[in-house]
Amino acid sequence: PPKGVEITHDNVRAEIEAILDTVRIDENDGTASYLPTAHIADRVASHYLNLATGMRLTLVADPRTIAAALPDARPSVFFGVPRVWQKIKAGIEAKLAAESDDRKRKIALWAVGVGREAARRNLAGQSLGLGLTVKHRLADKLVLSKLRHALGMDRIRWAASGAAAIPVDTLEFFFGVGVPVYEVWGMSETTGAATANHPGGVKLGTVGKPYLGVECKLAEDGELLCRGPIVMRGYRKDPEKTADTIDADGWVHTGDIATIDDEGYVKIVDRKKELIINEAGKNMSPSNIENAMKAASPLIGQVVAIGDGRPYVTGLIVLDPDVGAVYAEKLGLAAATLAVLAEHAAIRDAITEAVRAGNKLLSRVEQIKRFRILSDAWEPGGDELTPTLKLKRRPIATKYAPEIEQLYEKTPAPNVIDLG
Repeated sequence: PPKGVEITHDNVRAEIEAILDTVRIDENDGTASYLPTAHIADRVASHYLNLATGMRLTLVADPRTIAAALPDARPSVFFGVPRVWQKIKAGIEAKLAAESDDRKRKIALWAVGVGREAARRNLAGQSLGLGLTVKHRLADKLVLSKLRHALGMDRIRWAASGAAAIPVDTLEFFFGVGVPVYEVWGMSETTGAATANHPGGVKLGTVGKPYLGVECKLAEDGELLCRGPIVMRGYRKDPEKTADTIDADGWVHTGDIATIDDEGYVKIVDRKKELIINEAGKNMSPSNIENAMKAASPLIGQVVAIGDGRPYVTGLIVLDPDVGAVYAEKLGLAAATLAVLAEHAAIRDAITEAVRAGNKLLSRVEQIKRFRILSDAWEPGGDELTPTLKLKRRPIATKYAPEIEQLYEKTPAPNVIDLG
């Protein structure tokens, strides 16, 4: 059910001031609105900023078409939920993999690699050196600038990702191609973003530092607490819930487990209520596991890590329909459905390889031991995803209960892939 968060004009004013404290936005800029207008991110990043600065606003009715709409909108400022950035990245990687001209593909992959290396050094405050500087300029001229233009992102000065965790690999990829994407964190109760990376300070893997006027600290159990002028008035006609969320000193109890480093950068571990605690009592972040898998292959559209109260972690995997179509064409199965692809040996092998690669980024206890490739697509606003493309974990656990139980049977079924 809707939370009924009451946001005041003063909350919005404080949020806009905080954003403009980190990045300059004026009437010469433009953005695109594609998320539901009931979502605080769209209200603030699109409509309220449009009113406050006079920047151009392009409306996109269907969030599934945002990537196709960007070449027409050509925003200079843009907010994307992680799935949008991952879909764009996956589309690029799929096209590169499908390029029949071996020379063109090698040049493109070389350019993307050079861009990544330059981005890593720039973000670390290191000099590129003469050799990498020359290579980077050539890579940008031959490939990267053309790629940005094709994506409709050649005007981007500032882009952000929020509403869920995003793999560092995805952020690094976009910095590498010349589209700086800064991870932010917030919630409806804080009128949108409360912490942010920005051009003046960025550390990949964190959600940045608190915004202007915002304080952040950790509770004894590691829960992130925030206080400041962006904190909501309360939940509409629900004083008990309001009192549970905002304490007597004005701190919002966010429900997120986090860490704060010596420089003040905040890192979100996961939702407090979504942490996996296995049968041995080990706490794990499902989103950390899932992001490791999604970063390993563009063919993985969605993945859900299972393991609460279980002896080991397993996964439900959904193929990316767009990337799946590219693979299908390569396999001579142009009209194949996701159900057909999910059973194809080459697809199963590709996903198995990706899961093994993702597991290498995780501790032993976090690694996925078994998984199943599902035969359907998950749509925003459907049974499995929210309109902003977040996983609906409880409904998924209920809907796919038989499939989940199969993952833990003594003898796995043929459609369960066991990594041993």
